[in-house]
Amino acid sequence: MYTHRVDGCAESVVGASGLADDRFSHWVAQAAPGLARLRAGHRGGSLPVVQLAERRDDIAMIEDRAAYHRARADLVCVLGAGGASMGGQTLYRLTDAGFGPDEGSPRLVFFDNIDPHTFDHLFRSADLTRTDFILISKSGGTAEILAQALICLEALAEQEDAARLSEHFTVITEPRETPLSRLAQRFGMTQLPHDLDIGGRYSALSLVGLLPAAIAGLDPVAVREGAQSVVTSLLTDDCCAPAVGAALQVGLAKECGIAASVLMPYCDRLGTLGFWYRQLWAESLGKGGKGTLPVRALGTVDQHSQLQLYLDGPRDKFFTLIETPVAGTGRPMQPAAVGESEALGYLQRRTMGDLMDAMQRATAETLIRNGCPTRVIGLERVDEGTVGALMMHFIAETIIAADMLGVDAFDQPAVEQGKVLARQYMAAIPTRD
Repeated sequence: MYTHRVDGCAESVVGASGLADDRFSHWVAQAAPGLARLRAGHRGGSLPVVQLAERRDDIAMIEDRAAYHRARADLVCVLGAGGASMGGQTLYRLTDAGFGPDEGSPRLVFFDNIDPHTFDHLFRSADLTRTDFILISKSGGTAEILAQALICLEALAEQEDAARLSEHFTVITEPRETPLSRLAQRFGMTQLPHDLDIGGRYSALSLVGLLPAAIAGLDPVAVREGAQSVVTSLLTDDCCAPAVGAALQVGLAKECGIAASVLMPYCDRLGTLGFWYRQLWAESLGKGGKGTLPVRALGTVDQHSQLQLYLDGPRDKFFTLIETPVAGTGRPMQPAAVGESEALGYLQRRTMGDLMDAMQRATAETLIRNGCPTRVIGLERVDEGTVGALMMHFIAETIIAADMLGVDAFDQPAVEQGKVLARQYMAAIPTRD
Protein backbone atom coordinates (compact mmCIF):
# COMPACT_ATOMS: atom_id res chain seq x y z
CA MET A 1 0.00 0.00 0.00
CA TYR A 2 3.01 2.29 0.11
CA THR A 3 6.53 2.63 -1.24
CA HIS A 4 9.56 3.29 0.97
CA ARG A 5 12.43 5.14 -0.75
CA VAL A 6 15.58 5.56 1.32
CA ASP A 7 18.21 6.44 -1.27
CA GLY A 8 18.10 10.02 0.04
CA CYS A 9 19.78 8.82 3.23
CA ALA A 10 22.95 7.51 1.60
CA GLU A 11 26.32 9.18 2.11
CA SER A 12 26.86 9.07 -1.66
CA VAL A 13 23.75 11.26 -2.08
CA VAL A 14 23.66 13.61 0.95
CA GLY A 15 27.28 13.55 2.08
CA ALA A 16 28.41 13.36 5.68
CA SER A 17 24.84 13.47 7.01
CA GLY A 18 24.10 10.09 5.42
CA LEU A 19 25.21 6.50 5.88
CA ALA A 20 27.82 4.79 3.72
CA ASP A 21 26.58 1.59 2.07
CA ASP A 22 28.56 -0.68 4.38
CA ARG A 23 27.33 1.18 7.47
CA PHE A 24 23.74 0.97 6.23
CA SER A 25 24.16 -2.79 5.85
CA HIS A 26 25.63 -2.90 9.37
CA TRP A 27 22.61 -1.17 10.89
CA VAL A 28 20.13 -3.31 8.97
CA ALA A 29 21.92 -6.32 10.50
CA GLN A 30 21.64 -4.66 13.92
CA ALA A 31 17.88 -4.41 13.42
CA ALA A 32 17.57 -8.14 12.71
CA PRO A 33 17.42 -9.29 16.37
CA GLY A 34 14.61 -6.83 17.08
CA LEU A 35 12.72 -8.03 14.02
CA ALA A 36 13.26 -11.63 15.14
CA ARG A 37 11.91 -10.84 18.61
CA LEU A 38 8.92 -9.11 17.06
CA ARG A 39 8.22 -12.24 15.00
CA ALA A 40 8.59 -14.44 18.07
CA GLY A 41 6.20 -12.20 20.00
CA HIS A 42 3.69 -12.50 17.20
CA ARG A 43 3.96 -16.30 17.12
CA GLY A 44 3.83 -16.70 20.88
CA GLY A 45 1.08 -14.18 21.50
CA SER A 46 3.21 -11.88 23.66
CA LEU A 47 2.92 -8.93 21.27
CA PRO A 48 -0.84 -8.31 20.93
CA VAL A 49 -0.36 -4.90 19.30
CA VAL A 50 0.96 -6.66 16.19
CA GLN A 51 -1.73 -9.36 16.36
CA LEU A 52 -4.41 -6.66 16.38
CA ALA A 53 -4.12 -6.42 12.60
CA GLU A 54 -5.40 -9.99 12.25
CA ARG A 55 -8.24 -9.75 14.75
CA ARG A 56 -11.84 -9.70 13.59
CA ASP A 57 -13.60 -11.05 16.69
CA ASP A 58 -14.24 -7.56 18.07
CA ILE A 59 -15.50 -5.96 14.84
CA ALA A 60 -19.17 -6.77 15.46
CA MET A 61 -18.98 -5.16 18.92
CA ILE A 62 -17.34 -2.05 17.44
CA GLU A 63 -19.84 -1.75 14.60
CA ASP A 64 -22.87 -2.37 16.85
CA ARG A 65 -21.84 0.35 19.31
CA ALA A 66 -20.97 2.72 16.48
CA ALA A 67 -24.43 2.19 14.97
CA TYR A 68 -25.97 3.00 18.36
CA HIS A 69 -24.26 6.39 18.58
CA ARG A 70 -24.77 7.18 14.87
CA ALA A 71 -28.52 6.66 15.25
CA ARG A 72 -29.01 8.98 18.22
CA ALA A 73 -26.34 11.71 18.35
CA ASP A 74 -25.55 14.84 16.37
CA LEU A 75 -22.29 15.30 18.30
CA VAL A 76 -20.02 12.69 19.87
CA CYS A 77 -17.40 13.90 22.34
CA VAL A 78 -14.40 11.59 22.74
CA LEU A 79 -12.79 12.14 26.14
CA GLY A 80 -9.27 10.74 26.28
CA ALA A 81 -5.68 11.85 26.78
CA GLY A 82 -2.64 11.06 24.64
CA GLY A 83 -2.89 7.68 22.97
CA ALA A 84 -6.51 7.32 24.03
CA SER A 85 -7.31 10.20 21.72
CA MET A 86 -4.68 10.52 18.99
CA GLY A 87 -5.43 7.27 17.13
CA GLY A 88 -9.11 8.11 16.80
CA GLN A 89 -8.30 11.67 15.77
CA THR A 90 -5.94 10.45 13.06
CA LEU A 91 -8.55 8.15 11.54
CA TYR A 92 -11.39 10.66 11.90
CA ARG A 93 -9.40 13.20 9.88
CA LEU A 94 -10.01 11.00 6.84
CA THR A 95 -13.68 11.95 6.81
CA ASP A 96 -13.80 15.48 8.26
CA ALA A 97 -11.78 18.18 6.49
CA GLY A 98 -12.88 20.75 9.05
CA PHE A 99 -16.39 21.31 7.76
CA GLY A 100 -18.03 18.35 9.45
CA PRO A 101 -18.27 14.69 8.42
CA ASP A 102 -20.22 13.19 5.55
CA GLU A 103 -24.01 13.39 5.70
CA GLY A 104 -25.53 10.86 8.05
CA SER A 105 -22.61 10.80 10.49
CA PRO A 106 -22.43 12.73 13.74
CA ARG A 107 -19.63 15.22 14.23
CA LEU A 108 -16.83 14.02 16.53
CA VAL A 109 -14.87 16.33 18.81
CA PHE A 110 -11.85 15.03 20.72
CA PHE A 111 -11.26 16.56 24.13
CA ASP A 112 -7.71 15.67 25.13
CA ASN A 113 -7.07 18.59 27.47
CA ILE A 114 -8.72 19.93 30.62
CA ASP A 115 -9.03 23.62 29.75
CA PRO A 116 -12.26 24.69 31.52
CA HIS A 117 -12.90 27.39 28.89
CA THR A 118 -13.24 24.71 26.21
CA PHE A 119 -15.78 22.72 28.21
CA ASP A 120 -17.74 25.83 29.18
CA HIS A 121 -18.00 26.63 25.48
CA LEU A 122 -19.21 23.09 24.74
CA PHE A 123 -21.93 23.32 27.38
CA ARG A 124 -23.09 26.71 26.05
CA SER A 125 -23.06 25.69 22.40
CA ALA A 126 -24.22 22.09 22.15
CA ASP A 127 -27.63 20.52 22.60
CA LEU A 128 -26.50 17.98 25.17
CA THR A 129 -29.65 15.93 24.74
CA ARG A 130 -28.28 15.12 21.24
CA THR A 131 -24.69 14.70 22.43
CA ASP A 132 -22.98 11.43 23.36
CA PHE A 133 -19.69 10.82 25.15
CA ILE A 134 -16.98 8.18 24.70
CA LEU A 135 -14.81 7.94 27.85
CA ILE A 136 -11.43 6.25 27.32
CA SER A 137 -8.83 5.41 29.96
CA LYS A 138 -6.93 2.12 29.97
CA SER A 139 -6.03 2.38 33.66
CA GLY A 140 -9.42 3.78 34.59
CA GLY A 141 -7.70 6.23 36.90
CA THR A 142 -6.48 8.98 34.54
CA ALA A 143 -7.22 12.19 36.43
CA GLU A 144 -7.97 14.24 33.32
CA ILE A 145 -10.55 11.76 32.01
CA LEU A 146 -12.27 11.40 35.37
CA ALA A 147 -12.49 15.20 35.65
CA GLN A 148 -13.92 15.46 32.12
CA ALA A 149 -16.45 12.72 32.84
CA LEU A 150 -17.65 14.26 36.08
CA ILE A 151 -18.26 17.74 34.69
CA CYS A 152 -19.91 16.37 31.54
CA LEU A 153 -22.24 14.28 33.67
CA GLU A 154 -23.16 17.32 35.74
CA ALA A 155 -23.77 19.50 32.69
CA LEU A 156 -25.83 16.79 30.98
CA ALA A 157 -27.96 16.32 34.10
CA GLU A 158 -29.07 19.95 33.77
CA GLN A 159 -30.66 19.20 30.37
CA GLU A 160 -31.46 15.47 30.40
CA ASP A 161 -33.74 13.30 32.51
CA ALA A 162 -31.74 11.44 35.18
CA ALA A 163 -33.07 8.09 34.01
CA ARG A 164 -31.57 8.65 30.56
CA LEU A 165 -28.08 9.87 31.49
CA SER A 166 -26.47 6.49 30.95
CA GLU A 167 -27.73 6.33 27.35
CA HIS A 168 -25.28 9.09 26.39
CA PHE A 169 -22.11 7.28 27.47
CA THR A 170 -19.77 4.52 26.36
CA VAL A 171 -16.82 3.75 28.62
CA ILE A 172 -13.64 2.02 27.41
CA THR A 173 -11.41 0.84 30.25
CA GLU A 174 -9.72 -2.31 31.49
CA PRO A 175 -12.16 -5.03 32.59
CA ARG A 176 -11.36 -4.72 36.27
CA GLU A 177 -12.32 -2.56 39.23
CA THR A 178 -11.17 1.03 38.54
CA PRO A 179 -12.52 4.50 39.36
CA LEU A 180 -13.84 4.81 35.82
CA SER A 181 -15.47 1.37 35.85
CA ARG A 182 -17.11 2.19 39.18
CA LEU A 183 -18.46 5.42 37.65
CA ALA A 184 -19.83 3.41 34.73
CA GLN A 185 -21.47 0.91 37.08
CA ARG A 186 -22.89 3.66 39.29
CA PHE A 187 -24.73 5.27 36.37
CA GLY A 188 -25.39 2.14 34.31
CA MET A 189 -23.17 3.17 31.40
CA THR A 190 -22.21 0.68 28.69
CA GLN A 191 -18.63 -0.47 29.28
CA LEU A 192 -16.35 -1.97 26.62
CA PRO A 193 -13.07 -3.73 27.49
CA HIS A 194 -9.78 -1.98 26.79
CA ASP A 195 -7.14 -4.58 25.85
CA LEU A 196 -5.11 -5.35 28.98
CA ASP A 197 -1.78 -5.70 27.18
CA ILE A 198 -2.01 -2.75 24.76
CA GLY A 199 -0.96 0.66 26.05
CA GLY A 200 -2.59 3.88 24.99
CA ARG A 201 -0.07 4.96 22.34
CA TYR A 202 -0.30 1.52 20.71
CA SER A 203 -4.10 1.34 20.82
CA ALA A 204 -5.04 3.08 17.55
CA LEU A 205 -5.86 -0.22 15.84
CA SER A 206 -7.97 -1.43 18.78
CA LEU A 207 -11.51 -0.33 19.57
CA VAL A 208 -9.96 2.81 21.12
CA GLY A 209 -9.26 4.14 17.63
CA LEU A 210 -11.72 2.07 15.63
CA LEU A 211 -14.90 2.92 17.57
CA PRO A 212 -14.62 6.68 16.85
CA ALA A 213 -13.68 5.82 13.25
CA ALA A 214 -16.73 3.60 12.84
CA ILE A 215 -19.01 6.24 14.36
CA ALA A 216 -17.70 8.59 11.67
CA GLY A 217 -18.66 6.06 8.98
CA LEU A 218 -15.20 4.60 8.32
CA ASP A 219 -14.56 0.88 7.85
CA PRO A 220 -12.68 -0.69 10.80
CA VAL A 221 -11.98 -3.88 8.83
CA ALA A 222 -10.23 -1.88 6.11
CA VAL A 223 -8.00 -0.23 8.73
CA ARG A 224 -6.99 -3.64 10.08
CA GLU A 225 -6.47 -5.06 6.59
CA GLY A 226 -4.07 -2.23 5.81
CA ALA A 227 -2.17 -2.95 9.00
CA GLN A 228 -2.17 -6.67 8.20
CA SER A 229 -0.39 -6.03 4.90
CA VAL A 230 2.52 -4.62 6.90
CA VAL A 231 2.47 -7.50 9.38
CA THR A 232 2.76 -9.89 6.44
CA SER A 233 5.94 -8.14 5.32
CA LEU A 234 7.29 -8.16 8.89
CA LEU A 235 6.91 -11.92 9.05
CA THR A 236 8.31 -12.72 5.62
CA ASP A 237 10.84 -10.05 4.59
CA ASP A 238 14.14 -9.58 6.45
CA CYS A 239 14.51 -6.16 4.79
CA CYS A 240 10.92 -5.03 5.36
CA ALA A 241 10.31 -1.29 5.44
CA PRO A 242 9.84 -0.96 9.24
CA ALA A 243 13.16 -2.73 9.92
CA VAL A 244 14.95 -0.57 7.34
CA GLY A 245 13.38 2.54 8.85
CA ALA A 246 14.52 1.59 12.35
CA ALA A 247 18.02 0.85 11.06
CA LEU A 248 18.20 4.25 9.39
CA GLN A 249 16.89 6.21 12.37
CA VAL A 250 19.18 4.52 14.92
CA GLY A 251 22.19 4.41 12.61
CA LEU A 252 21.92 8.07 11.64
CA ALA A 253 21.48 9.07 15.29
CA LYS A 254 24.54 7.14 16.44
CA GLU A 255 26.88 7.91 13.54
CA CYS A 256 25.76 11.24 12.10
CA GLY A 257 24.48 13.18 15.12
CA ILE A 258 20.83 13.07 14.04
CA ALA A 259 18.78 14.33 16.99
CA ALA A 260 15.31 14.88 15.47
CA SER A 261 12.89 12.85 13.36
CA VAL A 262 10.65 15.08 11.21
CA LEU A 263 7.45 13.54 9.80
CA MET A 264 6.03 15.71 7.00
CA PRO A 265 3.02 14.52 5.01
CA TYR A 266 1.68 16.58 2.10
CA CYS A 267 -1.98 15.94 2.72
CA ASP A 268 -4.37 17.59 5.17
CA ARG A 269 -6.04 14.24 5.88
CA LEU A 270 -2.70 13.01 7.25
CA GLY A 271 -2.03 16.12 9.31
CA THR A 272 -3.01 14.50 12.61
CA LEU A 273 -0.84 11.46 11.88
CA GLY A 274 2.18 13.58 12.85
CA PHE A 275 0.77 14.20 16.33
CA TRP A 276 0.06 10.49 16.76
CA TYR A 277 3.59 9.60 15.62
CA ARG A 278 5.09 12.22 17.92
CA GLN A 279 3.74 10.53 21.04
CA LEU A 280 4.53 7.02 19.79
CA TRP A 281 8.19 7.80 19.05
CA ALA A 282 8.85 10.10 22.02
CA GLU A 283 7.21 8.07 24.77
CA SER A 284 8.55 4.74 23.50
CA LEU A 285 12.21 5.69 22.96
CA GLY A 286 12.96 8.67 25.21
CA LYS A 287 14.57 6.81 28.10
CA GLY A 288 17.98 6.74 29.75
CA GLY A 289 19.29 9.61 27.65
CA LYS A 290 18.36 7.85 24.39
CA GLY A 291 15.94 8.63 21.61
CA THR A 292 15.46 11.40 19.06
CA LEU A 293 12.99 14.29 19.09
CA PRO A 294 9.92 13.67 16.91
CA VAL A 295 8.77 16.76 15.02
CA ARG A 296 5.38 17.09 13.39
CA ALA A 297 5.37 19.09 10.15
CA LEU A 298 2.85 19.51 7.32
CA GLY A 299 3.43 20.52 3.75
CA THR A 300 2.95 23.02 2.27
CA VAL A 301 2.41 24.93 5.51
CA ASP A 302 5.86 24.25 6.91
CA GLN A 303 7.65 25.17 3.71
CA HIS A 304 6.85 28.69 4.90
CA SER A 305 7.57 28.21 8.61
CA GLN A 306 10.25 25.56 9.17
CA LEU A 307 11.97 24.79 5.86
CA GLN A 308 14.47 27.63 6.29
CA LEU A 309 15.77 25.99 9.47
CA TYR A 310 15.70 22.55 7.90
CA LEU A 311 17.81 23.63 4.93
CA ASP A 312 20.12 26.20 6.47
CA GLY A 313 20.26 25.17 10.14
CA PRO A 314 22.04 22.33 11.91
CA ARG A 315 22.30 19.04 10.01
CA ASP A 316 20.81 17.10 12.90
CA LYS A 317 17.44 16.06 11.45
CA PHE A 318 16.11 12.98 9.66
CA PHE A 319 13.16 13.64 7.35
CA THR A 320 10.25 11.41 6.39
CA LEU A 321 8.10 12.92 3.66
CA ILE A 322 4.79 11.27 2.81
CA GLU A 323 3.71 11.87 -0.76
CA THR A 324 0.20 11.26 -2.05
CA PRO A 325 -1.12 10.92 -5.64
CA VAL A 326 -2.62 14.38 -6.13
CA ALA A 327 -1.45 15.30 -9.63
CA GLY A 328 -4.41 16.19 -11.84
CA THR A 329 -6.88 16.51 -8.95
CA GLY A 330 -8.81 19.64 -8.05
CA ARG A 331 -9.98 22.47 -10.25
CA PRO A 332 -7.82 23.79 -13.10
CA MET A 333 -6.59 27.35 -12.67
CA GLN A 334 -7.11 30.21 -15.13
CA PRO A 335 -4.78 33.07 -14.12
CA ALA A 336 -5.24 34.62 -17.58
CA ALA A 337 -8.76 35.54 -16.48
CA VAL A 338 -7.29 38.21 -14.16
CA GLY A 339 -4.66 39.43 -16.59
CA GLU A 340 -1.75 37.45 -15.13
CA SER A 341 -1.00 35.17 -18.05
CA GLU A 342 2.74 35.96 -18.10
CA ALA A 343 3.66 36.09 -14.41
CA LEU A 344 1.50 33.11 -13.53
CA GLY A 345 1.80 31.16 -16.75
CA TYR A 346 3.11 28.12 -14.88
CA LEU A 347 -0.34 27.81 -13.27
CA GLN A 348 -2.31 28.09 -16.50
CA ARG A 349 -4.68 25.13 -16.99
CA ARG A 350 -2.98 23.14 -14.26
CA THR A 351 -4.82 21.96 -11.16
CA MET A 352 -4.25 22.68 -7.51
CA GLY A 353 -3.28 19.03 -7.19
CA ASP A 354 -0.58 19.59 -9.80
CA LEU A 355 0.85 22.40 -7.68
CA MET A 356 0.76 20.26 -4.53
CA ASP A 357 2.47 17.41 -6.34
CA ALA A 358 5.19 19.74 -7.61
CA MET A 359 5.69 21.14 -4.10
CA GLN A 360 6.04 17.76 -2.39
CA ARG A 361 8.51 16.49 -4.99
CA ALA A 362 10.48 19.72 -4.96
CA THR A 363 10.80 19.77 -1.17
CA ALA A 364 12.12 16.21 -1.05
CA GLU A 365 14.66 16.94 -3.76
CA THR A 366 15.70 20.24 -2.15
CA LEU A 367 16.27 18.60 1.23
CA ILE A 368 18.39 15.89 -0.37
CA ARG A 369 20.38 18.40 -2.45
CA ASN A 370 21.15 20.31 0.74
CA GLY A 371 22.56 17.26 2.50
CA CYS A 372 19.53 16.41 4.65
CA PRO A 373 18.90 12.64 5.03
CA THR A 374 15.41 12.14 3.63
CA ARG A 375 13.21 9.11 3.01
CA VAL A 376 10.04 9.32 0.99
CA ILE A 377 6.96 7.22 1.69
CA GLY A 378 4.59 7.18 -1.27
CA LEU A 379 0.93 6.23 -0.90
CA GLU A 380 -1.25 4.72 -3.60
CA ARG A 381 -4.24 6.52 -2.10
CA VAL A 382 -5.39 8.01 1.22
CA ASP A 383 -8.02 5.89 2.94
CA GLU A 384 -8.56 3.56 5.91
CA GLY A 385 -6.27 0.88 4.48
CA THR A 386 -3.27 3.10 3.80
CA VAL A 387 -3.55 4.87 7.16
CA GLY A 388 -3.80 1.48 8.89
CA ALA A 389 -0.67 0.42 7.02
CA LEU A 390 1.20 3.59 8.01
CA MET A 391 0.23 3.13 11.65
CA MET A 392 1.46 -0.46 11.73
CA HIS A 393 4.65 0.57 9.91
CA PHE A 394 5.50 3.19 12.51
CA ILE A 395 4.48 0.93 15.41
CA ALA A 396 6.81 -1.81 14.17
CA GLU A 397 9.59 0.65 13.35
CA THR A 398 9.36 2.04 16.88
CA ILE A 399 9.42 -1.40 18.53
CA ILE A 400 12.47 -2.47 16.50
CA ALA A 401 14.26 0.84 17.16
CA ALA A 402 13.63 0.44 20.90
CA ASP A 403 15.19 -3.02 20.77
CA MET A 404 18.25 -1.59 19.01
CA LEU A 405 18.58 1.13 21.65
CA GLY A 406 18.11 -1.28 24.54
CA VAL A 407 15.01 0.43 25.97
CA ASP A 408 11.54 -0.87 26.81
CA ALA A 409 9.18 0.32 24.08
CA PHE A 410 6.12 -0.09 26.26
CA ASP A 411 6.73 1.76 29.53
CA GLN A 412 6.98 5.48 30.41
CA PRO A 413 8.47 5.68 33.91
CA ALA A 414 9.38 9.37 33.85
CA VAL A 415 5.79 10.41 33.14
CA GLU A 416 4.58 8.93 36.42
CA GLN A 417 6.58 11.46 38.46
CA GLY A 418 4.45 14.35 37.21
CA LYS A 419 1.22 12.48 37.91
CA VAL A 420 2.21 11.86 41.53
CA LEU A 421 3.18 15.50 42.05
CA ALA A 422 -0.05 16.76 40.43
CA ARG A 423 -2.11 14.67 42.86
CA GLN A 424 -0.15 16.12 45.76
CA TYR A 425 -0.88 19.66 44.54
CA MET A 426 -4.58 18.86 44.11
CA ALA A 427 -4.80 17.45 47.64
CA ALA A 428 -3.41 20.71 49.01
CA ILE A 429 -6.00 22.90 47.26
CA PRO A 430 -9.04 23.84 49.44
CA THR A 431 -12.29 22.23 48.28
CA ARG A 432 -14.70 24.52 46.42
CA ASP A 433 -18.49 24.78 46.49
